[in-house]
Amino acid sequence: MIKQTRTSKGIIWSVNSESWDDKHFEPSYWQSKNKVIGSAKGRGTTWFVEHENQQLALRHYYRGGFFGKLIQNTFLYTGEKNLRPLKELKTLHHLARYGVNVPEPIGARIVKQSIGYTCDILTKKIQNAQDLSKLLSSNELPESMYSRIGQEIRKMHDSGVNHTDLNIHNILVDSTAKVWIIDFDKCSQREGDSWKSDNLKRLLRSFNKEQTAIRWTTSNWQHLLNGYYN
Repeated sequence: MIKQTRTSKGIIWSVNSESWDDKHFEPSYWQSKNKVIGSAKGRGTTWFVEHENQQLALRHYYRGGFFGKLIQNTFLYTGEKNLRPLKELKTLHHLARYGVNVPEPIGARIVKQSIGYTCDILTKKIQNAQDLSKLLSSNELPESMYSRIGQEIRKMHDSGVNHTDLNIHNILVDSTAKVWIIDFDKCSQREGDSWKSDNLKRLLRSFNKEQTAIRWTTSNWQHLLNGYYN
C-alpha cells in the first residue's frame, strides 16, 4: 500500500508505515547528520545514507537530452498519474511483488513549482553490488551468470514491465552472485510482446557499444538468451 502525505512543499508518497518528511529528501539534511555513507554519479548524484540501521539511496530526477541542458530538473505537471517518481515507485512495488530483484521502494516526493515540479525518490541501497560495465571492465563472467541475467530480465518481462533504458549500467551483480535490475524512471507496464525484443536489442547495443572496454564476446549474448528463453 502506498500512502500519500501533503507537505508545505509538495507531496510525499511512502510504501511502508514509516513517516517521511521533506527533510528526508534533501541531501543537506543527511550531510548535517553525518549520515551520508557514499554517492554515485549518473545523470545526477545518488546519495547513499544511513537511517535507523538501514542504508538508503536518495536520487533527484534530472532531464536528459537537449531539454536537460535548458531545464535541468523541472518537469511539467500533467496530472498525478504522470508524475515521474510516483510512476517509478509503483513500478518498483509491482516488480517486487512479482519477485524481480529490484531496489526496495521506500518513498518519493514532488516539490511544486509554478506549472511544474521537481522530484526525488528513496529506495533501499543494494549492498555490495557492481553494474555490468564496471564488473566486466576487469572480470569475465561465467556462462551461468549470463544465464541468470537472462532469467531476471525474463521475470521482469513476465510481470509486464517495459524497461525503456535497459543497458549494462542498469544491471547489477552483488557479492552473492544475485542479479539486480535498477533505474525504472519512465518505465511502465505494457501488454503484448513486441517491446520485449526491443528491450533485448537495446541491451545488446549497450554491450556492443562498450565492447572495447569490457571483457565480453558475442557468444556471451547467446548464454544470456538461453537463460531468457529457457
